[in-house]
Amino acid sequence: MSTEMEHGPGHDSGPLHGVHRFLLIGKKRIFCYHLALYNVEAHAFQALFTFALTDAVRDAYLADLAINKDRKVFYSLFAPDHFPLEDLKQGKTFKVQLERVIVKPDGSREFQKMLNGQQTDAVCRPTDVRYFRKLGGPDYPAHLTYLLFGEDDEVHIAHQLAKQPNFDEVVTVTDPQHIDPMLLDKIPDITIESIDDPHGVVTESPLTQGQRYEARFDGAGATISFQVGRQGWWNHTSLNS
Repeated sequence: MSTEMEHGPGHDSGPLHGVHRFLLIGKKRIFCYHLALYNVEAHAFQALFTFALTDAVRDAYLADLAINKDRKVFYSLFAPDHFPLEDLKQGKTFKVQLERVIVKPDGSREFQKMLNGQQTDAVCRPTDVRYFRKLGGPDYPAHLTYLLFGEDDEVHIAHQLAKQPNFDEVVTVTDPQHIDPMLLDKIPDITIESIDDPHGVVTESPLTQGQRYEARFDGAGATISFQVGRQGWWNHTSLNS
């Protein structure tokens, strides 16, 4: 499936109805990160969830990730039924298909069905909605800003989607230091003051894998540090088109 069809074809149930995709991030706790699109109203949300998934989905994802951990391979859940993303705030059980996302040399992505395309249930309780914000809000920040999330010693960051155009990135960090586990539940902003925000599209991450960075909570709070680990998602194309 091409990058231009990452959420599938349109539907006539209204501008907020659509099929959805969610990136799978993490191992101990699997987070589900909504694939946002600025110019499609149904997908103009940056959102993060912790769905309850079947053992078959968890096991297949983790086994395939172990094989491809050093390759540019991502993983997603495709929800084929049309519904407004905001329905998840009230709790919802819906069908999903596990996918392996292969990044081609030209940057395009191929979504390969796993488990023979089997549909399984994903369950979202209101408490599983960890972060939810409509796009088009804040101006570009002065410095590179990410959302911080995770559980225990597994920590991830997602680029804060401010103005359009922009880039979407999720990274797992390694050797996190001075991160209070209680703050992870709040999904705080962290600001990397050593890197200016690009204020637009870039074609590769401003972060270097293996390099250590310092960041501040909410731009002014306590200082933390981490090393950049595996990239779990990248999009600077269909996000803006």
